[in-house]
Amino acid sequence: MIYYPDMGQERRKYLRTEAPVNIRIIDSRNAVQETQTKDISPLGLRFETKKEDIDINEEVELKIEIPGTLNSVHAKAKIVWKKKLSTEDGAPFDIGCEFARIEEDNKNTFLKYFCDLLYKERKEMKQEV
Repeated sequence: MIYYPDMGQERRKYLRTEAPVNIRIIDSRNAVQETQTKDISPLGLRFETKKEDIDINEEVELKIEIPGTLNSVHAKAKIVWKKKLSTEDGAPFDIGCEFARIEEDNKNTFLKYFCDLLYKERKEMKQEV
């Protein structure tokens, strides 16, 4: 689903799309975890984790596995928000991060993938109408 910034309570400045892309996160303590994105934009992404020790303002390294490509997209990102999904012990967190840097040779791969996702979703929305 595409999120439009001027509708409802949405505060984002850029389009985001739901996209379950595999990612590897390497935090500042060199701990590695693998998960999937919940949504993604040209400037950042959101993922879910059970790790409590990822902190706001922490810089992490991301390896984003773009479907149909041989190599992961390498990026640095800053954690900008963290929200526990329930009050239960051990409940996961939603994490929002903003890209600080995407390696130059990976930018085109990443942006093409994002544009293709938007195009596909837009096309599907038109077919539903």
